[in-house]
Amino acid sequence: MLITTLDFLSRLLASGLGNLAAYLAAHVLLCLLPAFYIAGAMTALIPKETITRYLGRNTPKYISYPAAAAAGFLLAVCSCTVIPLFAGIYKKGAGLGPAITFLFVAPAVNILALTYTGTVIGIDLALARLLLSLIFGISVGVIMALIFRKDDLAHDKATDALFAGGDAMRRGALIFLLVLVTLLIAGTFQIDLLKHTYFTAELPIAGVDRFQNWLFELVPFDPARGEEGVTAQGALLIGMLALIGVTSWKGIENIFEGFNLWTWVSTALVGLTLLIAALGVIPHPGGLTLQITGKFLGVLTTTLILAWLLKTQLNEDEIRDFLWESWRFVKQIFPLLIIGVFVVGIIRELIQPAWIEALAGENTLLGNFIGVVFGVFMYFPTLVEVPIAQMFLSLGMHRGPLLAYLISDPELSLQSILITATIIGRLKAWVYVGWVALFSTLAGLLYGAWVDGARLGLIALYLLGVTILLAAGLLLANQLTLHKKLRV
Repeated sequence: MLITTLDFLSRLLASGLGNLAAYLAAHVLLCLLPAFYIAGAMTALIPKETITRYLGRNTPKYISYPAAAAAGFLLAVCSCTVIPLFAGIYKKGAGLGPAITFLFVAPAVNILALTYTGTVIGIDLALARLLLSLIFGISVGVIMALIFRKDDLAHDKATDALFAGGDAMRRGALIFLLVLVTLLIAGTFQIDLLKHTYFTAELPIAGVDRFQNWLFELVPFDPARGEEGVTAQGALLIGMLALIGVTSWKGIENIFEGFNLWTWVSTALVGLTLLIAALGVIPHPGGLTLQITGKFLGVLTTTLILAWLLKTQLNEDEIRDFLWESWRFVKQIFPLLIIGVFVVGIIRELIQPAWIEALAGENTLLGNFIGVVFGVFMYFPTLVEVPIAQMFLSLGMHRGPLLAYLISDPELSLQSILITATIIGRLKAWVYVGWVALFSTLAGLLYGAWVDGARLGLIALYLLGVTILLAAGLLLANQLTLHKKLRV
């Protein structure tokens, strides 16, 4: 009995550590590191007025919410990448509602994932995912702004105190921010121009293939379940991440006392690590084949431009504030991300795909809610959720709960919940989770009803009815609050 228990616990621990190692090796660098720097640049370099002009709580709702949704749609980032960007615009003065809409929409309507969804599973499901995500993303933002309007006003005044009197954004700073966004795009977009290999080079380094095979044995993985192993390149990148953390602590933690050698070492290490991550590396018995892809050329070009801009276009105060804000986001977000990914790896080992047909085989309220729960505890990186959804479909999941899963998976991963709570507070975070779960379940029910033969007009009528009920409930709650204030 003891041996069985120990074996079970060791499998859970191995699953958690394996999921964490694979995540750090494959997904942190080219998406999350640039996102931290973009968030830091937004906080340090963009005047508050620039953000609040379009996303502020006092901006007309017909401007702020569509602008937030459009920004999320155009960036098309995954849930781990959107968190630092959300933190950046919220700290800089965006209203809670538009910021929440951005947080919901950006990973949900990822253009790459939508295209892939349409190709693999069906254009109808991709369009339903797009349309319902936009509608419900704006709805969740509006609801959160109404529920927490007092806190939102206090947040607006606090950002006024922090960032009041900012001048217009300088051209050099704007170009620097845009090149950072270009770096994120070059490192993450899966298009032929970036995926194509233009040159190859051979390095006679023996033993790398054996090291990689040993890593595959150490961190076993099942590609059919969306699991990823740790390659030799990934192991090197994990080591580089550790070096970045140590040098950043020595060079940026006390940066307001002045720059030192470690400041520039840590910055240079980030650029070098991104370049290594962008390389195609194929170990073989004779050595290594390095693939110079469009992604590598794009990352190299943008990194060199950023280095030049950092040296010539930003002043000392801007550089200091930019590096400090980026490091502050790393300290706030990265530890919780590690905890969340580790826990997800453990939970994924416990959840059996065979449960899907029994729990989500029909378009019921319970079935759609189960789809949402799977989205929370079986988080997969962007694009990976599509083949996993195809697997769920083949195992008997109804297309309604499948849509509920596809909407909730990028929104409500355990790590994103933990991190969001540190940014806006636990109460707001869990209220947000509740509304997203509700709307994801509702989206699955509506789409599933259409799949089962309900007329489109009837579906639209159901949606309108739910919207009216929600609006009436929120209006009533608002009136009761006002009445209570008047009595006091």
